[in-house]
Amino acid sequence: MSDFVLSCCSTVDVNSEWFTKRNIERVFFHLSVDGVELDDNIGVTITQEELFKKMLNGAEAHSSQVNVTEYTEYFEKFLKEGKDILHVTLSSGISGTINSANIAADELSDKYPDRKIYIIDSLGASSGYGLFMDKLADLRDEGKTIDEIKDFALENRLKLQSWFYSNDLTFFIKGGRISKTSGTIGNLLNICPFMEVAYDGSLQVREKIRTKKKVIKRVISKIIEANPNGENYSDKIWISTSDMKSAIETRDALLEAFPAVKEIPINLIGGTISVHTGPGTVAVFFWGNERIKQ
Repeated sequence: MSDFVLSCCSTVDVNSEWFTKRNIERVFFHLSVDGVELDDNIGVTITQEELFKKMLNGAEAHSSQVNVTEYTEYFEKFLKEGKDILHVTLSSGISGTINSANIAADELSDKYPDRKIYIIDSLGASSGYGLFMDKLADLRDEGKTIDEIKDFALENRLKLQSWFYSNDLTFFIKGGRISKTSGTIGNLLNICPFMEVAYDGSLQVREKIRTKKKVIKRVISKIIEANPNGENYSDKIWISTSDMKSAIETRDALLEAFPAVKEIPINLIGGTISVHTGPGTVAVFFWGNERIKQ
């Protein structure tokens, strides 16, 4: 058994069964829906459908990161057990939670000088962040040390490619990320923003593609462009979504385009991401060339 804990934030957007199976610990982000505080736990306390319905009916919905006190209490329970900790956070390009994690780790390092506490910025989000954690769990299960896994994470985190599209701009309009006029026209013309988790871990719109059929083809071409094996890509692909029908269409197209990939899991997007993107979002994650500055 490893002498360290592999840990992440709940924003990896994978269900509880996966955490148990992979022996990964998690600390929860939070949601506030009309003043009611909830853990972001992938549909346990509130489903996507319930969240979106409340928001469309005018509910105030916000997400909040893990604070210093929460990190301190969370980390310390493992340190008391004599365990080292490798904690990977949601991207610093999306959240400031890594700052809270680092403060907690620094304070605890003074109290537990014999323990290792490594905090790593995933530069990823949603199930792409989850796919990254899945790889780190593989390395741990192969017998790699905490330091070897830390080094791998830092050297390879930018090789995790994350591409999103949305065929419903309602919440982009509602949240002020695009103007009401542009969003309304975009919806009428079936324009799907094609977005990437960029080099710095922020979410950036790269293209605006008309129709879902075309944007799914663009996802396929992006996988071919972004990895050394092109159409022979055989590593894992994961999907997260707030639109299961579109996600299934995307998965089926990907399985046809990349026959060496036998299975593509589909996960629900959790509350932290959902309150910003809303319904209609499909995200595709895969391993490829290192993300570059654009």
